[in-house]
Amino acid sequence: MLARLSIRDIVLIERLDIEFAQGLAVLTGETGAGKSILLDAFALALGGRGDVALVRHGAEQGQVSAAFEVPKGHPASDILRANDLDTDAGEIILRRVQLADGRSRAFINDQPVSVQTLKAVGRVLVEIHGQHDERALVDAATHRRLLDAFAGLDGDAAVLETLWAARRVAQQALDDHRAGMERAAREADYLRHASDELAKLAPRDGEETALAERRAAMMQGEKIAGDLRDAQEAVGGNHSPVAALAAAVRRLERRAGHAPALVEPAVKAIDAAINALEEAGQHLDAALAAADFDPAELERIEERLFALRAAARKYSTPVDGLAALAVKYAADVALIDAGAERLHGLEQAAADAVRRYAAAAAKLSAARAKAAEKLNKAVNAELAPLKLERAKFITQVEADAAAPGPHGIDRVEFWVQTNPGTRPGPMMKVASGGELSRFLLALKVVLSDRGSAPTLVFDEIDTGVGGAVADAIGARLSRLAGKVQVMAVTHAPQVAARADQHLLISKAALDRGRRVATRVDALADEHRREEIARMLAGAEITKEARAAAERLLKAAG
Repeated sequence: MLARLSIRDIVLIERLDIEFAQGLAVLTGETGAGKSILLDAFALALGGRGDVALVRHGAEQGQVSAAFEVPKGHPASDILRANDLDTDAGEIILRRVQLADGRSRAFINDQPVSVQTLKAVGRVLVEIHGQHDERALVDAATHRRLLDAFAGLDGDAAVLETLWAARRVAQQALDDHRAGMERAAREADYLRHASDELAKLAPRDGEETALAERRAAMMQGEKIAGDLRDAQEAVGGNHSPVAALAAAVRRLERRAGHAPALVEPAVKAIDAAINALEEAGQHLDAALAAADFDPAELERIEERLFALRAAARKYSTPVDGLAALAVKYAADVALIDAGAERLHGLEQAAADAVRRYAAAAAKLSAARAKAAEKLNKAVNAELAPLKLERAKFITQVEADAAAPGPHGIDRVEFWVQTNPGTRPGPMMKVASGGELSRFLLALKVVLSDRGSAPTLVFDEIDTGVGGAVADAIGARLSRLAGKVQVMAVTHAPQVAARADQHLLISKAALDRGRRVATRVDALADEHRREEIARMLAGAEITKEARAAAERLLKAAG
């Protein structure tokens, strides 16, 4: 519900903070006091269209904040979550800043958001019925949802939506398989030949690179093999110095005892040289072994590379793509061979999905038809006291099995007949402004808290009526306020008398009368009686008006 509304520098409002409670809150005041400004400001915070004309003259910007207490699981939390916004606060604060240069900014819980996001959240928190609303109920999808909520069919509708999704998945799988089979059938001969050829070639990922590297190594080895053998002969062959160096070391070691300081450094150096020559010999042996190759192997590598590259050119793909292409062609051939059997299975699955959906849709459609009759009866019972005794409310349910959708086969729309003998039609087109507000009130009373935003605003719903009709409107607003928070801008004392919270909107002169500002005062009992008396009597409040106001308050209490 709406907990607080704060307005800064909007038209005639300089600074305004209003606390709201559960129940019915009425806003009264003389014509021109600023009631419409208050609702314009509230609509701005809910994502309504911005306008530089809303900024108070002389101010750089206007700002409106609306704080809502939201229970867990409310749809607004889902919207916040989808937009990566905080959902744990238990309170949602919508804020809109309108700049004097025409720009506007939107915030939710002090995090900047798009106006579209602000509007989406505002739509599930508040419904405004009157000159400021955007006629949300004109959308037939909203009518269907409200009918489902009235009849308790939300669960059935959710199941049907799941069955619709399953039907689409099954049909898509069938369509994809058919398209694949048709494509494969058109290219069957080519596919079989290509699949056989690639299967025989058996290309492997990375094979070209490995073969090319091996071939390069073999060809380089052939060029340096002679030099390697010469080096090997020099290090370990008949002319190797190793034998002579070893003999010299032995002679020096026999003399080491006579002159160790002279002999030992030389012996160590010669030993190191012998070890280095032996290690070099080992490396040369390994290099010669690696450089040695079978000419037949080189020939096989050349032939393999030629075959791979020829296939790559033929199939217009890199050599490394041949292995994947072979798998694809084999799968296409398998699709041709086994496609008929799989096609039958997919056709059966799609048909089963269609049957399950159709059965659930028909059942839901029948339930909606019955619920429509009950809703019509309930709403029509509310019309007579609202001076719509000759009117008729009709829930039009048109079922068309040939036009299925995620929500079923029904198009649901609220129609009205304003007078006997006239043609019924969509409520938004047939009913006049005053009639429409009363139709919506009757509908909302019947639906109560089902399918409704937690805060409802009725803007001058009692225009053009009085007496018993105004009293009936007040009674229904009060009943509705037992389920949801209701705010009503009213000129009817019968409505104002039933309020749980009475707010008086007035203009105050400032700067010695050079300018005015709108103010809002919460009225206590005595002041409420005076305001209701003014609403009854006009400019001059009489004793009779005060007594009548007292009677209205007692009757409402």
